[in-house]
Amino acid sequence: MLTISDARPGPYAFDLSTTALLVIDMQRDFLEPGGFGESLGNDVGQLRRTIAPLAALLADARAVGLSILHTREGHLPDLSDCPPAKLSRGAPSKRIGDPGPKGRILVRGEYGHDIIDELTPLPDEPVIDKPGKGAFHATNLDVLLTERGIRSLLVTGVTTEVCVHTTVREANDRGYECLVLADCVGSYFPEFHRVGLDMIAAQGGIFGWVADSAQVRAALPSTPVLQPSS
Repeated sequence: MLTISDARPGPYAFDLSTTALLVIDMQRDFLEPGGFGESLGNDVGQLRRTIAPLAALLADARAVGLSILHTREGHLPDLSDCPPAKLSRGAPSKRIGDPGPKGRILVRGEYGHDIIDELTPLPDEPVIDKPGKGAFHATNLDVLLTERGIRSLLVTGVTTEVCVHTTVREANDRGYECLVLADCVGSYFPEFHRVGLDMIAAQGGIFGWVADSAQVRAALPSTPVLQPSS
C-alpha cells in the first residue's frame, strides 16, 4: 500500500494492483494552438502546462505496470449520439459537427479529435470514446475497470471543471476512490481550476483527494512490480 501523505484533505492510500491512471480528453482540438479551443478565444497555454508533468507521470506509471486508460470526447460522424441540447450550443459555424481548424468539431476520426502526440497511448492502453462530459456515461469504462479489479483512480486531463469534475463525481457515485493530480489537470480559466479542485477536496473529500503528480511519482517503486495491463 502506497500513501500520499500531503494530499488534500488528508493522506491518500492506494494499492498499485487496484489502481488505474485515467487520462481525460487530452485532444488536439482542446490543447493545440490553432485548434477549436483556441478558435473560441481560449488560452490553450493554460491546458498545455499539464503536458510535461503528465508525460513524466505516464512514463513512471508505465514503468511499474500501472493500468492506464485514456478518454476522448466526441461523436459519431452522423451525430446520432449527440443530444439536441448539446448540438445546438455555441455560435453558428462553431457547433459540434461543423468544419473546424482540425476537421469537423468533436467528431470521431477527425484529426482534432485525437490525442496529442506528446501523450499518444500505447497499443495496450484502452482509449474510451465518450459522447458526454463524464467518462462513464454511455461507455464501457466501468466494465473495463471492473475487469481489472480497479477501485482507485489517479485522475488527470482536461478540463478541470467540466470533464474531469463530471468524471470524478460519476466515479465517486460508483464507489471509486479518486486522487486528482492538480498539475496534470487544467482549465482555460485559472479560477475555475482552483475552485474545481477545492470542491473535490471540500468537506473531508466529498468527491476525492487532490495532490501533485510529483508526490505520486515519488511514492512509486523504482522497479516494475506489476505486469502491464492489456
